[in-house]
Amino acid sequence: MKPNCSHRFLSWTAAIMLSVAAALSPAAAQQKAPLSPQDQETLNEVNTYFNSVRTMHGDFVQFGPEGGQVEGKFYLERPGKIRFYYNPPAQLDIIADGKSVSVLDRKVQTQDIWPLNETPLRFLLAEQIDLTKDTNVVGVVVEPDLVTVVVEDRTTFNSGKLTLIFDAQTFDLKQWTVTDSQGMDTSVAIYNVTANGPSNPKLFVIDYLAAARQSRN
Repeated sequence: MKPNCSHRFLSWTAAIMLSVAAALSPAAAQQKAPLSPQDQETLNEVNTYFNSVRTMHGDFVQFGPEGGQVEGKFYLERPGKIRFYYNPPAQLDIIADGKSVSVLDRKVQTQDIWPLNETPLRFLLAEQIDLTKDTNVVGVVVEPDLVTVVVEDRTTFNSGKLTLIFDAQTFDLKQWTVTDSQGMDTSVAIYNVTANGPSNPKLFVIDYLAAARQSRN
């Protein structure tokens, strides 16, 4: 897999839950409006939901900016561990094991590895998540059935806007859209989600020996 492709896929899959960082451009910071007390209360509810979830697994559907659709399964164990497995015909398998993030292209058997703390996934997988401190929230919309939170983001792997959609009653994460610096949207919906169920440590094992063999070739 070419490095830029790996960055793009890591960006998209990191956004599956909460791929946001605090590094902001001056323009984004200037456009940020003060949050109202109601907005702050809503974000506190979202934080409470995220921090109550220690494990999670389910299915996802991802819609690319050119209309393509891929599906897969995700597994999460906080702190530090997550896996995104894309169903065929997609051939990606992404794993965070607590210290590193691996992006494996199963089709051509190439693997790229980064330190977890240098990727946006570090926010999702942190021991505690706080949207008001860890992200640049630029909008909160509360409707009878949905809550929408808009975040500006600029990181090594992604630059643009993240729109998160939650259930208004339970604050479960339902859907999100990543808008990149070129205005291209990638949308994801999750379903069949189970929170705080049993977890399998074998899901979060990175094959470092395979990566070492690849680097020698």
